[in-house]
Amino acid sequence: MRWYEGPLAAFDTETTGVDVEHDRIVSAALVVQECAGGRVRSTRWLVNPGIPVPVEATNVHGLTDEHLQHHGRWPAPVMEEVARSLAEQSIAGRPLVVMNAPFDLTLLDRELRRHRATSLARYLDNHPLSVLDPRVLDKHLDRYRKGRRTLTDLCAHYGIALEEAHDAAADATAALEVVRAVGRRFQTRLERLSPAELHTLQAVWHAAQARGLQAWFARNGSPEAVDPHWPLRPDLAEAA
Repeated sequence: MRWYEGPLAAFDTETTGVDVEHDRIVSAALVVQECAGGRVRSTRWLVNPGIPVPVEATNVHGLTDEHLQHHGRWPAPVMEEVARSLAEQSIAGRPLVVMNAPFDLTLLDRELRRHRATSLARYLDNHPLSVLDPRVLDKHLDRYRKGRRTLTDLCAHYGIALEEAHDAAADATAALEVVRAVGRRFQTRLERLSPAELHTLQAVWHAAQARGLQAWFARNGSPEAVDPHWPLRPDLAEAA
């Protein structure tokens, strides 16, 4: 069985913002599908982040301060459960689909450092993740296609239904289906590669994509910096 037809898991978060160093997770979901077209099992977490949720973030995912304070759990036990759940997928040999992995996985790592005084790597131990990032895969395999590559755009391009966008479980499921669609469309280039090999290649592809975007920003006079690390950005303190 080709890897894109076999067991896959997918992870997604909704957050208070887009700063991985300071923003917080307000919801997360892990979905598992044992084969293409099979039943999807979902695990969801709702988090009271302990800080106000900006209106801009609520407008995206619909989760208000009041709702999270009444129904969300404290972050520390949730982050522990999420990290252990991801580790279980790795131990089981299921590749993990994460759309824009450096955002979600880095934010989870920072939440673990903040609330558990540990890192995501500590939970993974000797079972590293094999991450499949639909954004990186699509951008490398179809690099000359014009247009944006958000999850909504990728779903439209590959004919994947995305219902309840910005719901963590719905987004994770859609990202999983996009990866399966990418695998089928580019099977002659992907079928002989294992998920572990693809994980390594995506780190190289993402770095090249980041360099290209950084050069584009420079040509247009933008000071914005593009981080080349994938699937996890290094901790700033450790990097220093």
